Amino acid sequence: MAGNDKKRGLGRGLSALMADVNEPQVSQASPRAVDQQIPIEKIVPNPDQPRKQFASAPLDDLVASIKEKGVLQPLIVRQVGDVYEIVAGERRWRAAQQAQLHTLPVLVRDFTDTEVLEVAIIENIQRADLNPIEEAAGYRQLMDRFGHTQEKMAEALGKSRSHIANLLRLLQLPDAVQSFVLDGSLSAGHARALITADDPAALAKKVIAGGLSVRATEALVKKSVEPAAKNIFSGDKPAAPAKDADTKALESDLSAATGVRVSLTHKPDGEAGQLTLHYDTLDQLDDLCRRLSNG
Repeated sequence: MAGNDKKRGLGRGLSALMADVNEPQVSQASPRAVDQQIPIEKIVPNPDQPRKQFASAPLDDLVASIKEKGVLQPLIVRQVGDVYEIVAGERRWRAAQQAQLHTLPVLVRDFTDTEVLEVAIIENIQRADLNPIEEAAGYRQLMDRFGHTQEKMAEALGKSRSHIANLLRLLQLPDAVQSFVLDGSLSAGHARALITADDPAALAKKVIAGGLSVRATEALVKKSVEPAAKNIFSGDKPAAPAKDADTKALESDLSAATGVRVSLTHKPDGEAGQLTLHYDTLDQLDDLCRRLSNG
């Protein structure tokens, strides 16, 4: 990637790219010229595609439509060697394969790695909701690989910063819990409630088995952490005061930025305190060290 790619503002890049991504659907009555027709075997998916799950029912509907009318909207691709990598339109490519098409209409664009990822995220978020874990992974890619901040992403994508921060917190959950969110067994609300649990995976199974609501899940998590809190503050030692909303929000922001759970503790009537980073695996520790060393 060229050295000046990272300096390009996300907002400017998105506004330029949206001209391609948001092109209107075309109809049979008003055909449009496309760059070219490419053999379908020459087209490959984007390895950084944020969407990992493609629901079968909507895809079956698209296959039926393509069999009847063909592919009405070209894919956006970029040439990589002797193949063409999909920038936008992977669902159409998948459906066209099932419909046994031999060629596909494409618009060839000279996109950088940054722009490819941006367009892929935009297409998925703007046209059909990504699974929360997939959306969070897309944001994390933009932050880790291209240096985009939560504020810039929020402004460019029309999302609130708290929305992006809350999604990024889901990536702190164990892989097993993330898998439950990916397959729809748990909602993002359930998953957020489990973040502060000592054993999120075990509680997630209880939530799924019992069909618990988000409120019930929050109560279950609270109940699970109360015994530990009682042990810590048993005896004559006074319990620590409850954290205020600003401290909790700062913990959430730091957790989203570092990828691990963060605890802030202020000394009473003073400016000093402690910042604690919690990791569950050595891989998390390695990832944290890499982020801190990269600034």
